[in-house]
Amino acid sequence: MWLPEVGVVEKVIRSFVVYVFLLGVFRLTGKRQVGALTPFDLIVLLIVSNVLQNAMIGPDNSVLGGFLGAGTIFAANAVVARLTYFSRRLERLIDGTPTQLVHDGHVDEAAMRHELVTRAELHAALREAGLFEVAQARFATLEATGKITAGAKRP
Repeated sequence: MWLPEVGVVEKVIRSFVVYVFLLGVFRLTGKRQVGALTPFDLIVLLIVSNVLQNAMIGPDNSVLGGFLGAGTIFAANAVVARLTYFSRRLERLIDGTPTQLVHDGHVDEAAMRHELVTRAELHAALREAGLFEVAQARFATLEATGKITAGAKRP
């Protein structure tokens, strides 16, 4: 119950591999997936977490084994956060870059398709910014965090 059935090194490696896998998957699926979870996204996330839990812990379900796995993930995340803070290139690689969806009241349809942002999502973000028509927007940007920010044209 308390001591891991799997070796410490194996536990750390398993946890680290799962962390790197998830980091890659979230980067490849795009900014939109990270910014807003739909009910479908939540279901997928819950199922994936259960599947990957088994990959991380193997046959071990001890308390210390769980602490080792969680500690490894927190440590890996801290290292990645520090590295991306000091390296702009790595930050762009891991976090991505913002995508301009609207420029001077005109929607960039190619960017919308590439990022899989619907018109409804764009209009909702514009309304949050107090804009009721695309023509009123100086810009709308899909940030690397997945949030859409918008600004009004100057009068």
